[in-house]
Amino acid sequence: MASPSATSPVAQGAGGVTIQVNGKTVNVQSAPDTPLLYVLRDELGLHGPRFGCGLGQCGACTVHVGDQAVRSCRVAVSDVSGPVTTLEGLASGGQLHPMQQAFINEQAAQCGYCTNGMIMQSIVLLSTNPAPSEADIRQGLANNLCRCGSHLAVIRAVQGAAAAMA
Repeated sequence: MASPSATSPVAQGAGGVTIQVNGKTVNVQSAPDTPLLYVLRDELGLHGPRFGCGLGQCGACTVHVGDQAVRSCRVAVSDVSGPVTTLEGLASGGQLHPMQQAFINEQAAQCGYCTNGMIMQSIVLLSTNPAPSEADIRQGLANNLCRCGSHLAVIRAVQGAAAAMA
């Protein structure tokens, strides 16, 4: 990785790696090649992102890096290229993000393991397509695995959040 500029959200030094997580600058002591997921969960105590497959295929570990949905199990902490937002960082001013609230309203979780990834991916979907069709939602979440069968409730939740955010 090239040396980050003074304005970069990630910096390496003798004291570890400095990144921005949920609006706060944090210095993490993990090795630079440690997956971001492990840093978030083990070092920073953020348990929204889940370890699912460890291969970036299930989506349970999804976070936002900048405005992109990223599988945090596949990104080294030193390769983080923007501010990180986790499920815990979505709420603002004591209010849940509309997508979080929509998932609650629709009871769009059975075991809840995939919920983090579904929410994080859905927010990015709505940022590029604020009024998605059911087919758009299915396509946008096609790479997020859910074994419980809450797909219809998830689709309703995304539609509800889209309406609330319109």
